[in-house]
Amino acid sequence: MQISTEFLITSFIVVVSPGTGTLYTVATGLSQGRRHSIYAATGCTLGIIPHMIAAITGLAAIFHTSRLAFEGIRILGVIWLLYMAWSTLKEKGAMQLNPQGKGKTPLEIIIRAILINLLNPKLPLFFLAFLPQFMRTDAASPVKDLLILSGIFMLMTWGVFALYGVFSAFVRGQVLSKPGILKALRIGFATGFVGLGIKLLLTQQK
Repeated sequence: MQISTEFLITSFIVVVSPGTGTLYTVATGLSQGRRHSIYAATGCTLGIIPHMIAAITGLAAIFHTSRLAFEGIRILGVIWLLYMAWSTLKEKGAMQLNPQGKGKTPLEIIIRAILINLLNPKLPLFFLAFLPQFMRTDAASPVKDLLILSGIFMLMTWGVFALYGVFSAFVRGQVLSKPGILKALRIGFATGFVGLGIKLLLTQQK
């Protein structure tokens, strides 16, 4: 299958938007340094796997059903993106970074990070409503294609989270704790989600 630029850009926007996994990785970097922030990024990435397996199992069947089912997923994707924009804008004030990873072993950090993403309600919707938009319904092996797209998303997640953690170990929160910068980031992320939602709404099934 061919990996589209749209998929890479959209995945990147979703991955870099602040969330619980990002906060935990940043907090670990602030409290325990670069190496431990990599452990946190790894744990958050591993926490994606259960969501991916559950979603792919369901999507394999959906791709053999009617166009109506596909359209339902597409609308769900639009709603999800608009929700992401709203939830990003509603947050106010400085981002509170609690050094919760302080004093924890690498294994404890990884397990905690896995649980954080395992309990993340956004991930099931992401895999169900997002990935199908970049596949053809007549694909010879839908499961294989979904695994490839999911793998790329996981690699991107690990890379971005690792960068967040390493960067936080250097800046020590001096930049991320400034309300003005955070407000600009939130507006930028929210605008991106709205734009993607509109594009998805106008996209026809391939």
